[in-house]
Amino acid sequence: MNTARLLALAASLALAACGGGGSGSSAGSGGVTEPVLGPPSTSLVKASAASPYGAGCGGNLGGSVSYQNAEVEPYMAINPANPTNIIGVWQQDRWSDGGAHGLVAGASMDGGQTWTESKLKMSRCAGGNAANGADYQRASDPWVSFAPDGTAYVISISFTGQTLQPGSDGAVLVVRSTDGGLIWSDPVTLIRDGQSAFNDKEAITADPTDSHFVYAVWDRLTVDNRGAAMFSRTTDGGASWEPARAIYDPGVDNQTIGNEIVVMQDGTLLDLFVEIDGTSGDGATSTIKVMRSQDHGVTWTAPFTVARSLAVGTADPHTGQGVRAGAGIPQMAAGPGDMLAVTWQDGRFSNGDHDSIAYASSSDGGRHWSQPRRINSVAGAPAFTPTVAVLGDGTVGITYYDFRNDTAAATLPTDYWFTSSSDGVHWSEQHITGPFDLTLAPDALGLFVGDYQALGTVSDTFVPFFVQTNDAGTANRNDAYYLPPQPHPLRVSRHVTNVAVAGPQVEPGGRFRKRVHENLMRLLSDEDPVWEKIREERGAPPQQP
Repeated sequence: MNTARLLALAASLALAACGGGGSGSSAGSGGVTEPVLGPPSTSLVKASAASPYGAGCGGNLGGSVSYQNAEVEPYMAINPANPTNIIGVWQQDRWSDGGAHGLVAGASMDGGQTWTESKLKMSRCAGGNAANGADYQRASDPWVSFAPDGTAYVISISFTGQTLQPGSDGAVLVVRSTDGGLIWSDPVTLIRDGQSAFNDKEAITADPTDSHFVYAVWDRLTVDNRGAAMFSRTTDGGASWEPARAIYDPGVDNQTIGNEIVVMQDGTLLDLFVEIDGTSGDGATSTIKVMRSQDHGVTWTAPFTVARSLAVGTADPHTGQGVRAGAGIPQMAAGPGDMLAVTWQDGRFSNGDHDSIAYASSSDGGRHWSQPRRINSVAGAPAFTPTVAVLGDGTVGITYYDFRNDTAAATLPTDYWFTSSSDGVHWSEQHITGPFDLTLAPDALGLFVGDYQALGTVSDTFVPFFVQTNDAGTANRNDAYYLPPQPHPLRVSRHVTNVAVAGPQVEPGGRFRKRVHENLMRLLSDEDPVWEKIREERGAPPQQP
């Protein structure tokens, strides 16, 4: 994006944001000042480069489209032993019906100013074969974490064939690096299933209190209508992994999704997830829950409820084209002491008209939670895919996308924002980048930049790692970007006070309830044909394209 365009966009953003502030106030957002759109957009560093994978590698599963050079769904970790060492991971060359040619890691040794890419041996495109345990056509859902000793771990779901069909195969794989992300090991297989099950939405977390422990968690979907939360760990720094086991099974016709392990300062583990109940009916419901473990994952409590999840999903307001975003995938971060922060997309603040960014917190380690609060500043604009981090002093930072500057039907102008709070009530907002045209993104069952993005911390500063579309056209639709610590850290630019609070007994009705159910059905068909097949076997009517 050239400088002239940036200046023009900054001027239009200032005008648009004034109007947006008015709509926010009318919806109960309190006093709003005009934003100051400073220099962060011009300070972005592009972390991704041209794809290292050939256009035909891996093979087509049949009738799908490969978006060559398109990076999606990034995640990031910062080395606690050397904060200038950063690793970002992403899906490379996304397919329209699920997964990618492979995963790529970008490593920086100079605080995010320059990046070196590495193939991750988690698919055939990256050199996977039967001998090294990575003989799979596609890889997806990357996640990365650093142990205190500087060892990095990346996790993937890797698969071959049409899921649940004869000959299909899938696994959860882990690789590690001991040199800051430049050289990676062959993968370790945590679980491998054929056509009878599909492992999805995995995450990996190295224990920040002990380098021996690393935790992996995901959901395992089976043809007998279950979706248990699965767990595996290493107790020897990745030399070996325990057999995968279920730590929570919500029963027949129910499932978990979006499992993520967060470790508190005292070493307590939290597993955050969404439980979806009634997946084969016409009134599915979902609830955000957490479980606790105080023995490194050996035993777990029963789930504690954070809140109902009432996302309705995101779409182009002009064309109705779906935007595959983070609806149904919450994010959590731990703060000092017993503090926890959770954010997610939710339609409760607009009576189901569109999703906003919801926030809830706990001061007792996840046993009790505050009422959900809307923290995006422009109430009338759809907002989506939030990511959260917490500084050492308890300041909460959240990044998200929204459509507040969407005024042209031919494109879909989208912005990326940062908002922070020291008390969970009063929030200050800053523009990161945009508007960029989301219609250039890969169409992977909806315009897609990822079910999640990343937000880290360096000292007392928040640092985002995310994907946006660019000006290179359809030959290079997306790139991954990092915003290094700024001379003026991501802090106050727009004051947002007294944002809407939703009571704990929100119960959608009528059109709202229908939209929540429809969004859950879209969520359950997001990752290749697995969910359509499961729905058929459960006797539910097929989803329309």
